[in-house]
Amino acid sequence: MATLKRDDGVSLYYEVHGSGPTILLTHGYSATSQMWRGQVAELSRDHQLVIWDMRGHGQSDSPDDPALYSEPATVADMAALLDAVGAETAIVGGLSLGGYMSLAFHRVHPGRVRALLIIDTGPGYKNDEARAGWNATSLKTADRYERDGLAVLEGGSAERRTAQHRSAKGLALAARGMLTQRDAAVITSLPDIKVPAIVVVGSEDAPFLAASDYMASRIPGAKKAVIEGAGHAANIDRPEAFNAAIRGFIDGLP
Repeated sequence: MATLKRDDGVSLYYEVHGSGPTILLTHGYSATSQMWRGQVAELSRDHQLVIWDMRGHGQSDSPDDPALYSEPATVADMAALLDAVGAETAIVGGLSLGGYMSLAFHRVHPGRVRALLIIDTGPGYKNDEARAGWNATSLKTADRYERDGLAVLEGGSAERRTAQHRSAKGLALAARGMLTQRDAAVITSLPDIKVPAIVVVGSEDAPFLAASDYMASRIPGAKKAVIEGAGHAANIDRPEAFNAAIRGFIDGLP
């Protein structure tokens, strides 16, 4: 367990498990690094596994300034974490917002990504109207956290229900600055991905099935794994099947 102080004053909580080539896993919106507990033993036996709490989440800082929450800030946080653990490159992945940020990280730092793990994730929108609809929902989510506090987590999927956060305000600011999307840069970058990638989705995660098909078809050479009987938190709902899919992919990397 460690803390990384960023240049803008935000402290990030992270953990390093094991040694070897690095894997960086990023949690979903309103979850924390603890959602990966069921993967730590499996992935750290021959890799350096880094898990962390995004700003506004878990044990990381929740600054009051809305300008400190953004996709570019999150991508920069991920690069700083790799620097902190001495990793020039890593297998980079995450669930939902964490998967989207992993794609965003690859777009900015393709040379630092050895492979991608995209889990129960959407790649954003080409259509401005569709993106506006997503953003409207994200802003309503922010309003709910400001109005109802952390009790909102009780109605979420497994990775949210078990999460412990310091601040509902941090989650609200993260929804406005990190969950909302500004452009189509991530989705249009998919055909340019040249590293191995696996797209993983729970069979019961209906909102993300089409998005997973889309990413698997647009990312050159991407593999796809459907975790039967799993919902949005595929790694928590069916950890053995999830770990087997990820392990099979990682063991096949050059």
